[in-house]
Amino acid sequence: MDATIYHNPRCSTSRKTLDRLREAGVEPTVVKYVDEGWTADQLRELFAAAGLTPAQAVRKREKLYAELGLADATDDQLLAAMVEHPILVERPFVVTDKGARLARPVESVDEIL
Repeated sequence: MDATIYHNPRCSTSRKTLDRLREAGVEPTVVKYVDEGWTADQLRELFAAAGLTPAQAVRKREKLYAELGLADATDDQLLAAMVEHPILVERPFVVTDKGARLARPVESVDEIL
């Protein structure tokens, strides 16, 4: 099975999700999105595949979210902020041939394995 995890190695949930994939016999492509960044189109496609809006996929607990005053931001404003500051994207996202999921909780990836 082909799988991709958009991973932040500093995040315990992201590390647990990567371990869960490997325990299921899947060796995913690991994309360290904080280093590589995103385009707005990539995020739109990922969120649509996961059935989420930018408001549902933004990391509200990130200090930068409050600093940038994003609580009342539009989807386009959130996307722009996430492109400029990749750390604002909730993590981890996993994509397989069966779909995409935000792995919160970690067990949600089981739906696409």
